[in-house]
Amino acid sequence: MRSWTIRVCAILLIPFLFLTAAPALAADLSAPGSHPVGYSDVSVSASGRSFSARVYYPATSAGSNTAVAAGQFPVVAFGHGFFQSISKYASLGGHWASWGVITVMPTSQGGLLPSHSAFADDLNAALTWMVAQNTVAGSRFNAHVRTDRLGLSGHSMGGGASVLAAARNPAVRTVTNLAAAETNPSAVAAAATTAVPMQLVAGAGDTVAGPSGHQIPIYNAKLAPKQLRTIAGGFHCGFTDSGGLGCDSGSITRAAQQTITRRVTTAWLLYYLRDDAAQYDAVWGTAAQTDPDVQFLGVR
Repeated sequence: MRSWTIRVCAILLIPFLFLTAAPALAADLSAPGSHPVGYSDVSVSASGRSFSARVYYPATSAGSNTAVAAGQFPVVAFGHGFFQSISKYASLGGHWASWGVITVMPTSQGGLLPSHSAFADDLNAALTWMVAQNTVAGSRFNAHVRTDRLGLSGHSMGGGASVLAAARNPAVRTVTNLAAAETNPSAVAAAATTAVPMQLVAGAGDTVAGPSGHQIPIYNAKLAPKQLRTIAGGFHCGFTDSGGLGCDSGSITRAAQQTITRRVTTAWLLYYLRDDAAQYDAVWGTAAQTDPDVQFLGVR
């Protein structure tokens, strides 16, 4: 009778043991993070450059010029595409901020004859300005900037400019960009001298700055660590919040492409700028390499 009781108890305990041993489910990085999103339109003056920019940041409450959340946060400078308003990247900037990454978007070089070289310098100046705000009395960002965790990003022209900027700025720790385009001076040549981890996100159906003519040459020239993540059915304007004159289309919707983009880029930024080792699988591991939505090419 006693052994029968022991066997019954053991059987009843088995499901409980499996339940308690089960690993926690990975967070959905395409969904908003835990922070409300604040934003502020600022005037940047640093490194001999002056321009306006919008900053998205983790906040105590959502909205314009609200207080920054407690803690210190890494910073990413994001470059817009050719003749594109920074408003077309609001959802991405806000998303990264919700996951604890301050995102600053310069409005400069928005005309018909932009300087790619100057835009790269503007991105770096935006980072320099944000670092300085960490010790400026009265700044909302005072004591809220993690000054040793800086990154670069951008779309199309801004993506290419982010590669140029990374080659010029030893303080930058990583780059993730979207449909990065070749620039003048050459982003391909700059990639060959850039050692920091770089993630290039492409759209397989991009007819404006497609992988074969732009992201693949940058990837091939780049020193390791490097990664090219190509979204199946993705298109050039699928990385923006809305289309416009000259935009292309893909075999997936803009909403689907942006969901994938948020997931892939947020994992990268959390891994490299927030030291979140739990994102390794999503960045370099089996989950990244077998993602049905994104072709993986990478060297650590």
